Amino acid sequence: MIPRFLVNFDVRQLPQVHTDVIVIGAGIAGLFTALRSAENHKVLMVTKKSLLDSNTRYAQGGIAAVISDEDSPAYHRQDTLIAGAGLCSSAAVDVLAHEGPAGVTDLIRMGTEFDMEDGRYALTKEGAHSQRRILHAQGDATGAEIVRALSEKTKQDPNIEIWDDHFVIDLITKNGECYGALVQRPDGSRMIVHAKATILCTGGAGQLFRYTTNPDIATGDGIAIAYRAGASIRDVEFIQFHPTALCYPGAPRFLISEAVRGEGAVLRNINGERFMERYHPQLELAPRDIVARAIVSEMENTKSTFVYIDFTHESEETVKHRFPTIYEYCLTYGLDLSSDWIPVAPAAHYMMGGVETDLHGETAVKRLFACGEVSSTGVHGANRLASNSLSEAIVFGRRIVERIDRLSPIAELPHIREEQRSKDNAIQPVVEKKLKLQKVMLRYAGLKRHAQGMEKGYDELKRHLSIFDSRLAKREEYEFANLLICALLTTQAALIRQESRGGHYREDFPDKDDAVWRKHTVFNRTNGITEGRIDDV
Repeated sequence: MIPRFLVNFDVRQLPQVHTDVIVIGAGIAGLFTALRSAENHKVLMVTKKSLLDSNTRYAQGGIAAVISDEDSPAYHRQDTLIAGAGLCSSAAVDVLAHEGPAGVTDLIRMGTEFDMEDGRYALTKEGAHSQRRILHAQGDATGAEIVRALSEKTKQDPNIEIWDDHFVIDLITKNGECYGALVQRPDGSRMIVHAKATILCTGGAGQLFRYTTNPDIATGDGIAIAYRAGASIRDVEFIQFHPTALCYPGAPRFLISEAVRGEGAVLRNINGERFMERYHPQLELAPRDIVARAIVSEMENTKSTFVYIDFTHESEETVKHRFPTIYEYCLTYGLDLSSDWIPVAPAAHYMMGGVETDLHGETAVKRLFACGEVSSTGVHGANRLASNSLSEAIVFGRRIVERIDRLSPIAELPHIREEQRSKDNAIQPVVEKKLKLQKVMLRYAGLKRHAQGMEKGYDELKRHLSIFDSRLAKREEYEFANLLICALLTTQAALIRQESRGGHYREDFPDKDDAVWRKHTVFNRTNGITEGRIDDV
C-alpha cells in the first residue's frame, strides 16, 4: 500500500514560508516558467541539486519550431501526430505547432544564442520531421546553451529566490486543492512552503532503467509526488529508448544525437551491413521506437551488444563544426567520429506519459501544475517527435503563467498531521535496491515486453513496498520510493495495454489495434495501484 505521505509531520509544528509560486525543479521547464512567473509574482525555485543539473543541460539536437518560410504549423502538426501513433491530443499539438515560434522568440529575448548561417538561424532535420525546423546552439550543445542563458537571467531576477540542495518530499493538499509543499533542507530539517500555485518541473524517470541517457537526478519524483497528492498519471507505459547511445567499455551511455543521422549518418551492424532498409522506408530517419527496435533485432541476429553509427562520409572539419561536443566526448575514449564507426545501442531516454494536465498545464489537483517531461499534455502521444520536448516546455510554461495570473489568493494552510508507524524490517542499502529495480525494469519492461515477464517483474517490485517507512530521512531514500512508484505504475500500465504502438512493444501483442486500444491509460490514487482507467482519446 502506497501511503499519502512519505514521512511523519505536523503542519502546525513546522516553520512556514509564504510565496506566490513554487517551481519544483530546474531545466528548461523550471527556468523558463520561473522567469515568466516572476514578471508578476514572487517565485521560489526548489532544486534538489542546482540550476545546472537537469536533462535539458544534456539535450544535443535542438528545439523544433516553425521558423522557415518553407515550413508551416500544419506540417509540424502532421509530423507530430504521425509520430504519436494515434494517441496525441489534436488540440495540444495545435497549441505546440502554432505557439512554438513565439516561445523560441522568448528564449532569444532571454539570451539564448542559436546558431546562425548567412544571417539566418541554422535549421536541421531530425527523424520523422518532414522539414528542416530544428534550431540548435553551439552545434550540438543546445540544452547547455539554453540552461546557461536562462540560469544567468534567473539568478539576476529580484523576484526569484533559489533553494539549491532542497528536496520536496510531498505536496500539501485538501479537498483536491494544492496549498504548497513539504520541503527538506540540506541539514535534514523540514518546513512548509505555502503558495497560491505549485509547478512541477522535475523531469522524467530515466533512472528506472540500468542504461539511460539521463543524469542520476531523473528519478520520477514529480510523477510520484503528484500521484500521492491525487493527480492523474497518464500513459507511463510509453518509454522512449534513444536508438543511439554510446556503447563502449568504461563509457557512460552518452547520447549520440538524432541530428547526426539527420545530417546523413547511417547505421551498420557488426558485419558492416546497412540494415534500416529492412525495417522502414525512412531508413535511419524513421521514428525512434522503430529505429531502436531495429537495432535490437540486428544485435540479436548478429549476437552482438551494439551496432555502429557511421558518419565517416563527412569531412573532419564539418564533423567538428556541427557536432563539437559529441566529437570531443568520443575522442576521450579513443573514438574519432569523423573516421571511426561509433558503437551504439539503445538506452532509456524519455517518458512520453506523466502527470495529466489540461491545455494550461493544470492537473486534476487545483493550483497544481506540471510542465516539461514530468507532464502529459497530450503532445507526444505514444512516441515523442524529436526535439519537440524543449518546445513543449516553453509553450506550456507560457500557458501555465497565464492561468496563474488569473488565480485568486490561496486560503490559509489546512491543519494536516501525518503519523505512520515505523516498521521493524531491516533497511537494505538504497543503492542495492535501486540496482535491482533497474534490472527488473530493463529485463521485463524495456524495449520488448511480454505479459509473463512483466507479471514476474511486477511481483518483484511489490516486494519493495516496505520502503514506505516513517524513518525515511535521506534524499536517496525518497528518490527510491518515487522510482518504485513510477516502476509499479509503468509496469501495470504496460500490462493493461495489450497491443504495440510507439514506445510500447508487446511481443505477445505485436500489432497496433486502433479499434480497441486508441485510448489512454490513466491512474489515480483513489483507484488503487493495480487499477488502470482507460479513457477514450
